[in-house]
Amino acid sequence: MDRLPIPPDVTGEELDQAARRELMSLPKTLADDVARNLVMTGRLIDEDPEEAYRYSRVALRLASRVAAVREAAGIAAYMTGRYTEALSELRAARRMTGSAEHWAVMADCERGLGRPERALQMAGAPEVQELDKAAQIELRIVAAGARRDMGQLDAAVVTLQVPELNAQGAKEWTARLRFAYADALMAVGREDEAREWFARAADADTDGSTGAAQRLAELDGLEFVDAYDPELDDVDEDLDDAEERRDVRASRSRDEEDVFADDDLDDDDDLPADEGDFEDDEDDEEIDDADSDDEEEDDEEDEDEDEVEGDEPEAGDRRA
Repeated sequence: MDRLPIPPDVTGEELDQAARRELMSLPKTLADDVARNLVMTGRLIDEDPEEAYRYSRVALRLASRVAAVREAAGIAAYMTGRYTEALSELRAARRMTGSAEHWAVMADCERGLGRPERALQMAGAPEVQELDKAAQIELRIVAAGARRDMGQLDAAVVTLQVPELNAQGAKEWTARLRFAYADALMAVGREDEAREWFARAADADTDGSTGAAQRLAELDGLEFVDAYDPELDDVDEDLDDAEERRDVRASRSRDEEDVFADDDLDDDDDLPADEGDFEDDEDDEEIDDADSDDEEEDDEEDEDEDEVEGDEPEAGDRRA
């Protein structure tokens, strides 16, 4: 597998001390390379599991005998639904370290592979006593899921009825436990109780990771809207574009109205001048007509005079 790009600010300092100690057995250059791929795996595991998986495979190719690498590869495979691969890597890590830290994840892998009975066997195994409270709660949630896989819905509810449901103060597992319990209640038709526990899960879910608020809204007949939904952003952009086009059309319409208004004003301004011109033209025509009449009268007078002069004899022809 080819190397993947890693930002320059990524260093092995982000790894926990146990992982850094394990990598000290490798040559420094190799250790740094492996560490940076592990850091990238951790950074991307929630937001982009597939990309995280790719980085984990690079680290696995470089240092398959390091337990921290096998754990990272197992978790990344689990997050992408590669349950067989995840189970293999986590079992290898357990053999290397002797730790049952990922026992609940391994049990959930059995569920993912369609083996809920094995998940229940793991929930009752001695290794459970090695787990901290958070891992024990996670395993109980897995066991309840296995019961539901087997059609034992009431048993799933009973599995989750533990004192930790009412723990004071929100722990890292409180929201997930309450959500799982509410979901189990919904499955057996106890909707009113389910609504109460979805509400309590939402109160404890500070980062919204369980989706309890959405489920509560659905039960109340409300439509839960994600303000960061990319599809809604696209709709908003389309609406903005449509609005912008309307504004442009309105602006053009206003401009045209202004142009027409200016034309009308120009016509109005021209009217007096034009009327004056018309009056001047009429005056000129009247003057021209008067001049023409005068000329005609003069011509008539000249003709009359000519006629009179023509009737008189010239000086040599006069009689005494």
